[in-house]
Amino acid sequence: MQVNDTRSAGEGLERPCQDPRAAWLAGARPAGGVELLRAWFAGPAYRKHRHDTYAIGVTDSGVQVFDYRGARHASTPGEVVVLHPDEVHDGRAGTADGFGYRIVYVEPARLGEALRTLCGRPYPLPFLREPVSTNPILARAVAAAFQGPLDPVAVDDLVLDLARGLMAGARAPAPAGAGRRIDLRAVERARQYLDAERARVVHSRELESVSGLSRYDLARQFRIAFGTSPHRYLLMRRLELARERMDGGRRLVDVALEAGFADQAHFTRVFRSAYGLTPARYRALRATCRTAPPAGTARLVAARRPSVR
Repeated sequence: MQVNDTRSAGEGLERPCQDPRAAWLAGARPAGGVELLRAWFAGPAYRKHRHDTYAIGVTDSGVQVFDYRGARHASTPGEVVVLHPDEVHDGRAGTADGFGYRIVYVEPARLGEALRTLCGRPYPLPFLREPVSTNPILARAVAAAFQGPLDPVAVDDLVLDLARGLMAGARAPAPAGAGRRIDLRAVERARQYLDAERARVVHSRELESVSGLSRYDLARQFRIAFGTSPHRYLLMRRLELARERMDGGRRLVDVALEAGFADQAHFTRVFRSAYGLTPARYRALRATCRTAPPAGTARLVAARRPSVR
């Protein structure tokens, strides 16, 4: 099979378009620290971008090609792709036939909670050196997520299975420093504060006051606990708010300002950096097909963002 060396970099789950060549995205708003997405693309899909969640997916059809951690990778049907938080990557079709996939985005905080349960102690976030594998635990977990209603209890089971699969795939030791002491209560207070104040500028002195940590110690501990920096975390929460408000034909400039961005240009740069698409392109792909979901399609039920204890 010849792989093309092209270049480029995601309510309810809707049915794909009748036109098999039309790119589409179908997903649900994040709930309970988890987001599900199905997609199909021909040619370039995403420009280089990064997000603050784990991305764990299964290629359903075609060849999925992406650049990640300085190397080019390809995934074929049935193979599992694992992308770590805050790691730059892109995505494209490896052949002229296009590719389709299902993917679960899960917050590091949810995985951290599950890992502590499995190990009986705080455990560093697992790192998989090989982003493409046939990890059977992860493959089964992703498949199950799309087979029925994903209510809050089902979310808990899914996160636990994903944690097991990531631990099984992380054969290498944790990076140096990952086991250093973390004040989980302090970093959780900072995270909750960022959630609450996502639509405005948050100053370092506020986070120092809320957490009781210096800004530099907070940045170090926050990254160990959640896989990203406080600044990146805040930007992603703003983008979540913007995505919630993008439906219904609202002007993107209004969405940008309501979500706390300086202007539409700032919003576009940050959105493209996080998702590999411009806001206008993302909205167009989501609006390509607004039909009823097929039987058995998973829906996410809203749940509170979990806490780290």
